[in-house]
Amino acid sequence: MLREAYPFVEDSFSRFPSQSNIYGLCQAGEQELLAATLKGKVVCFRYQELQQKVRPVAKEVQFTYIPVDAEIVSIDAFNKSSPKRGLVVGITFIKDSGDKATPFLNIYCDYEPGSEFNLESIAQSCLNLELQFTPFQLYHAEVQCPDGGLETVFLLSGHDQRIHLFKENASLHQFEEQPVEKLFPELQQLPSNVLWLDMVSVAVGRRLSAYGCQNGCVGLALVNQSGPEVLQSWRVQFDSPISTVLLFPLSCQTKSSEASGEKSEEVSGYNLLITSTIEMAVVYRDVQECGLARSTCLSGSDQWDAVLCALVIDLDFDGQKEVLLGTYGQELLCYKFRLAGSGRDGEFQLQWRRSFKSPLLSIIYLDLTGDGLRELAVLTLKGLHILQHSLACTADLVLQRLAHRVSALATSSELQPHEAADTEDSDAPAPIEGVTNQTPAC
Repeated sequence: MLREAYPFVEDSFSRFPSQSNIYGLCQAGEQELLAATLKGKVVCFRYQELQQKVRPVAKEVQFTYIPVDAEIVSIDAFNKSSPKRGLVVGITFIKDSGDKATPFLNIYCDYEPGSEFNLESIAQSCLNLELQFTPFQLYHAEVQCPDGGLETVFLLSGHDQRIHLFKENASLHQFEEQPVEKLFPELQQLPSNVLWLDMVSVAVGRRLSAYGCQNGCVGLALVNQSGPEVLQSWRVQFDSPISTVLLFPLSCQTKSSEASGEKSEEVSGYNLLITSTIEMAVVYRDVQECGLARSTCLSGSDQWDAVLCALVIDLDFDGQKEVLLGTYGQELLCYKFRLAGSGRDGEFQLQWRRSFKSPLLSIIYLDLTGDGLRELAVLTLKGLHILQHSLACTADLVLQRLAHRVSALATSSELQPHEAADTEDSDAPAPIEGVTNQTPAC
């Protein structure tokens, strides 16, 4: 039985000229999306003010050096790490020349001052790299440099059972492939072709890295970036190809705090969500402490064909994150972790599900309209859906929390005089043994 109502309303739908895939959607900057189609087209989606109203606009961006007969495989974008400035876009595609299919990676970046974030200018500044392998996921990660600074790099998985690292050479104004073991020693000697990769910084100078492979193997590693050095590593085997791995923190409110009305939370560390093409989705909990020993299945997640995409976000604004799964069976599923008893054990329960008219390929949560309230972008086989929170429900929630805050402040102000009196009494000097309170004689 579903416990909660579906919290979104659909604001817009943009139909694409051809279908995309699970690597075909990325965020570009703060309020823009880039969606790539298999027929070599890249569409930029944003909201802009038209006739005194904020309206969705989908516009094709003419990225150079992508042939008309090319099939785009993956796309990714990132803002350069400070103090550098600029938006970088990467696109992998396969050019079919008839007798031979040749893969490429195009990296777009404009170094002209004032144009670093202009997408139209960036699309004309291309570094074209021919690849010797069929590309899969294009991913970016921020790494710690030897000088203590941070830099964002591209990681590209391929059918050669390797991860390829592309790092910027600032002096030459271009990106170059470098040995991946220099910065990512955990990505050596992989058991199969990597289909999905995810990383997260967990402490100063440390990161967790996870990858899912075509043969069903999942790898997890805790890495000290200052070496870099692999501190611990784990592997687990599934029976089908891995579609998504996702690292996320999980905080959950204890039952005792719920009873008392307090908002204290129990943080259970970082968790690893794994989805595969046949089996139920699984969450391994507190992987820093337990590795891959504590698993929890998301019951029913295998009932709507393969899970192709996943996202972990706080949808209902209660401070506790929900797990979203998008399936080839055209369903969007939402799970929430519920504690069992007073301990840290519990289960993920299905809260709601929503049907679409075509398979779900990718989902991103971002503020497209710039109003402070994020939208859910859902890429399907036929196009891009933009889902917004119900403004009426969100307004009611804001009013409830404001009323609660006012009530708490009123209660606090009533208690303050009593606390001040107690403070004055406690601040009075206590008599010291052996000393009498006498006025010294002149």
